[in-house]
Amino acid sequence: MTDQPATDAIAARQHWMSVLARAPESVLETELQRVGSPDFRYLRAPEIGLTMVRGRTGGTGQPFNLGEATLTRCVVELDSGHRGFGYVQGRSRRHAELAALLDGLLQARPELKASLIDPLYERWQAARALEARKAAATRVNFMTLVRGE
Repeated sequence: MTDQPATDAIAARQHWMSVLARAPESVLETELQRVGSPDFRYLRAPEIGLTMVRGRTGGTGQPFNLGEATLTRCVVELDSGHRGFGYVQGRSRRHAELAALLDGLLQARPELKASLIDPLYERWQAARALEARKAAATRVNFMTLVRGE
């Protein structure tokens, strides 16, 4: 049997880490200034590398290597003892550092989730919906005509 509170905490952290990774760097910079930058030390300074992107045939079939993507990661330890991890797509060292700092802060102060993560998530969802509407406007429906006999 699984420990439900621990599972919920892991799911919450996975959610906010994905939001931090997708959020614009400038927004994270502003939010860190708003909540106050904590004292920290690097456990792993921001570094750029590659990761293998995998796909699945048909979305659910056999996995295959699609290609490589640039990834930047950073690990910090706050003075409170919480460790923050930041993994972001691309080459922005500062974005990875901001994500790691905010991850650590959210562990130390979970009440920040409502004022930090929820608005960022809603902003991302709105941008996705707008992109989907633009794509849907260009959709072409083809009909197959059957010849009568």
